[in-house]
Amino acid sequence: MSISVKKAEIENLKEISELFNSYRVFYQQDSNVDLAVNFIFDRLTNKDSVIFYAYDENGNALGFTQLYPIFSSVSAQACWVLNDLYVSPSARRLGVAKKLMEAAKLFAIETKSKGIALETSKDNLNAQSLYESLGYKKETGVYNYFLSL
Repeated sequence: MSISVKKAEIENLKEISELFNSYRVFYQQDSNVDLAVNFIFDRLTNKDSVIFYAYDENGNALGFTQLYPIFSSVSAQACWVLNDLYVSPSARRLGVAKKLMEAAKLFAIETKSKGIALETSKDNLNAQSLYESLGYKKETGVYNYFLSL
């Protein structure tokens, strides 16, 4: 199978929204295609995230990753948060996630970013293995906090 990756544009809304809906369902959210379409539409039109998606030689969408910009005040540099990474179940173990991660890295280099931050659950060993194989280092000595509103 031939796998290609490209940056999503508004004309890719349908396929990206379908992947995004499946991603949310994977994380125990109710399926809601309208919500997915609206959310992805807003991200693409407001240009407040960057989405890459993988597809096969027939144009079938296989997976996506979504990056959000952040800034480091200490280093006075821009960074990216790789917030979402999803591969359709039928396309797993084919190198799709690796290709998406490589596209994100190239984009971060092109935009002269300090780096890419991401987080994953402690029990997601497959993701941890992928990230570490690509050179990501596990942070130590810090805690993450979140204020629910």
